[in-house]
Amino acid sequence: MGCLVAEATFDTDLLIVGGGINGAGIARDAAGRGLSVLLVEQDDLASHTSSASTKLIHGGLRYLEYREFRLVREALIERERLWRMAPHIIWPLEFVLPQTNSPRPAWLVRLGLFLYDHLGGRQKLPATRTVALDRDPLGRGLKRGADAKAFVYSDCWVEDSRLVVLNARDAADRGATILTHTRLVDARRADAGWIATIEDHAGRREVRARVLVNAAGPWVAQVLGSVPDARRDRGVRLVKGSHIVVPRLYDGAHAFLLQNPDRRVVFAIPYEQEFTLIGTTDEAWNGAPGRAEIDQAEIDYLLETVARYFERPVTQADIAWTYSGIRPLYDDHAASASAVTRDYVLDLDAGPARAPMLSIFGGKITTYRKLAEHALQELSPYLPGAAWTAGAVLPGGDMADGDIDRFVAGLIARHPALPPSMLRRLARAYGTRTDYLLAGVRHPDDLGEDFGAGLTTREIDYLCDHEWARSAEDILYRRSKLGLHVPADAAARIDGYLRRRTPASVDQTVPTDQGIERIGG
Repeated sequence: MGCLVAEATFDTDLLIVGGGINGAGIARDAAGRGLSVLLVEQDDLASHTSSASTKLIHGGLRYLEYREFRLVREALIERERLWRMAPHIIWPLEFVLPQTNSPRPAWLVRLGLFLYDHLGGRQKLPATRTVALDRDPLGRGLKRGADAKAFVYSDCWVEDSRLVVLNARDAADRGATILTHTRLVDARRADAGWIATIEDHAGRREVRARVLVNAAGPWVAQVLGSVPDARRDRGVRLVKGSHIVVPRLYDGAHAFLLQNPDRRVVFAIPYEQEFTLIGTTDEAWNGAPGRAEIDQAEIDYLLETVARYFERPVTQADIAWTYSGIRPLYDDHAASASAVTRDYVLDLDAGPARAPMLSIFGGKITTYRKLAEHALQELSPYLPGAAWTAGAVLPGGDMADGDIDRFVAGLIARHPALPPSMLRRLARAYGTRTDYLLAGVRHPDDLGEDFGAGLTTREIDYLCDHEWARSAEDILYRRSKLGLHVPADAAARIDGYLRRRTPASVDQTVPTDQGIERIGG
């Protein structure tokens, strides 16, 4: 165990602070190596940055402009790997990149896309092609410009908050303890390890850990501040990214990558069948790292982008939903928020008589698995275990050949009395674990009360018992996006139902899924 004292008694090998994608990914990797893991999250899983992304698994085409070749290559390699790991929540998405209004010459864009096609060992995703928007159906809904040329390339879509929950679920299935609504109060080095004080609704208690992992995202500096002798030679730069959701702007399953005169780019993406997701912005954030909200300047910027490219007029009154997140980027002293690196930095604070603390700066959702692998590699002098996650599917992803359509067809055949639209949604959320959720269901009445949009008591119980959900907000906007579809009174009705559930069920913090792996196949 390196410099740690073997005789010391610890409650856990790793204490991980932060239940976003990086913390959940590290917990999963560590638990799969046979290590004992305790993860504490002060709010709900994915309740901040990790549920406020543009929801893409991508290499980051625009990062090539900043010569982030290592990051782009790593992300491109991870792109198809993650798709194979979770085909129910990750799937291919085609992007149309119009040259209309482009501040970049077509030859430069095409060169960037050539690199994008070849840097990461693309296997299943199609190569870039060129289309004429005035003749191709992909141009429908766009304003006609002087240059009708567009490039079409592919990346992947991800249900970001579900990716976090599935990593936490897999970590718990492998023995990790996941405590939500539990915060780190302070931590100090003692007996070649850590003594940390954590606090939940029941009060405070101490935990002894071999290693402390600071994966607190926007709170990474605050966690460092709770450690008396922490090294503080790395900086975090907080950048706000905001999105708007509007009624569907165009037909088709493709997305658009829109170039603006200031050289920033904005995505327009089909969202929840009825909507288009527009984003993101990049604004420096100097406030507290809590939940941010979109400001008027960001709304105006995104609406101006829509007006620049699309035929259909959109006003602020049309906006159905907005969300904003604070990205905790590594401070590389770039001049603008858009140019700050999206690469990650792992800062190991350890020594011969100094218990190890690993702090995570930066990162992007596409590279979370590799980041976790690198984190455990950094900690290898203190903790044993070999890398294993590269070919391991996430919960629900173990469907034959990763074929979600075939699985959905089988699900519909097994449950002919249930609405196919509901079954498709459940399959996309839970994959093969849908069979566990629906065990014993023969008729819609078996699912219990319907709170709207097909969200039933049976599903809510599953989310509380197996995915740490505690509130209507958890269920409607993180475990799903049904908040965009349910009636206005649904949240109050759901919270009322949750209050009526027995406290043991509501407060269960380490759900178990014994037997799920044997069901659904």
